[in-house]
Amino acid sequence: MFRRHDILIVTLAVFTVCCSVFRLHGQSTDALGSYSPYSVFGIGNMSYGGTAYNQAMGGIGIGMRDNGYINYLNPAAITARDTLAFMLDFGVNEQNIYCNDNVTKSAYNVFNMQNVAFTFPIYKSSAFIVGIAPFSNIGYKFQTTETDPEIVSQVGDVKYQKYGTGGIYQLFFGGAVQFFDRLSVGAQAIYYFGYINKHNDILFNSSSLYNTITTGWDYKVHCFSGKFGLQYTQPFRKNNSELVIGGTYRLGNSLKGEVARYAFSAADTVMYSAGMPAGFDIADEFGVGISYRVSSKWAVGVDFIQQNWYGSSFPDNGMWTNFSAATARYYKAGFEITPNMYDIRYYMRRVTYRAGAYFEQSYVTVGGRQVNAVGITFGASFPIYRWHNAVSFAVDMGQRGSLRHDMVRERYINFIVNINLHDIWFVKYRYD
Repeated sequence: MFRRHDILIVTLAVFTVCCSVFRLHGQSTDALGSYSPYSVFGIGNMSYGGTAYNQAMGGIGIGMRDNGYINYLNPAAITARDTLAFMLDFGVNEQNIYCNDNVTKSAYNVFNMQNVAFTFPIYKSSAFIVGIAPFSNIGYKFQTTETDPEIVSQVGDVKYQKYGTGGIYQLFFGGAVQFFDRLSVGAQAIYYFGYINKHNDILFNSSSLYNTITTGWDYKVHCFSGKFGLQYTQPFRKNNSELVIGGTYRLGNSLKGEVARYAFSAADTVMYSAGMPAGFDIADEFGVGISYRVSSKWAVGVDFIQQNWYGSSFPDNGMWTNFSAATARYYKAGFEITPNMYDIRYYMRRVTYRAGAYFEQSYVTVGGRQVNAVGITFGASFPIYRWHNAVSFAVDMGQRGSLRHDMVRERYINFIVNINLHDIWFVKYRYD
């Protein structure tokens, strides 16, 4: 059982992480929370949701049920739990990105929060969940040097710089209830919030007659939405196995908030206007998933997700004549295996091993060509102490885009680490 000081430490840790989300507004361009050349479009790159439990299996979760881990990808999945069990999950990720556009190569390493979530029972076969996780990330930095001889001869060395920072987070809370030991239904209320900063600079490095010019947009956005999910479980007596079919639907919405449009030089404010509507759309989403589990030994599953971004509005659409929003689709598959979770002699037999793969057709279309991503994942959960307490990790290796058609090839290796805390509440022990 957790003692009072244990709960206090966990609460302070969660509070510190949540506060760090708000401190992301105001970071410098050398402290990006994410990095991808394709995040210059729309609301940036969509984050791969879920904990290391999900990420190690290609990101599946719509059809997965496991009483040892928090699976918030399907609101209905939180009823898969031990009676009176309290569960908390905290995760971080580290991204390593390598970009190539046939002319220049670049690399970037960033560190960010993956998720904070906890869940507990409400009454009998029902449960409650609350958490926070990234929804989209923006992080890019481009720089070019003026090569026109006439301009260089007049003003000297001139550089053009574009950079963007920020992102959108989702704060979610919801509940689920299970009927007839077969059907679980859940819902989440989602509050989106965040800051997006997009800037363009002109740097005059060798001339004292011209001042550096900074222009850009600062977005402060927020809105409410909702997500619904269900799961149906069909048990089989053979091998003590079960088949789970799941589905989810997330409501689309428009982000509210304000936009500050500005232009500064080193000597004066050229232009500043604020109060315009944000103008970002969030697409609706539906997903289906299926999994098959044999006792506590192994499980396999697949997911399909579609997001209807086609025709979505973004405030900087007019800046990119080659960009348009398309329908995004995600195909995911993964499995896990535990040699013997009750083995008391060999620790590594109690470890759960996972692997998976995914293929993504993103909402970003450049020059009429949709930006795709493909990757493989693997990971494991190492049990600690008792119950389902564990340290889980996942590795995501993939590629976004390609070198064809004047596009950028982005290769990445992401590391996700989660701490899974599990305990039984309201149990009075006879001996301590």
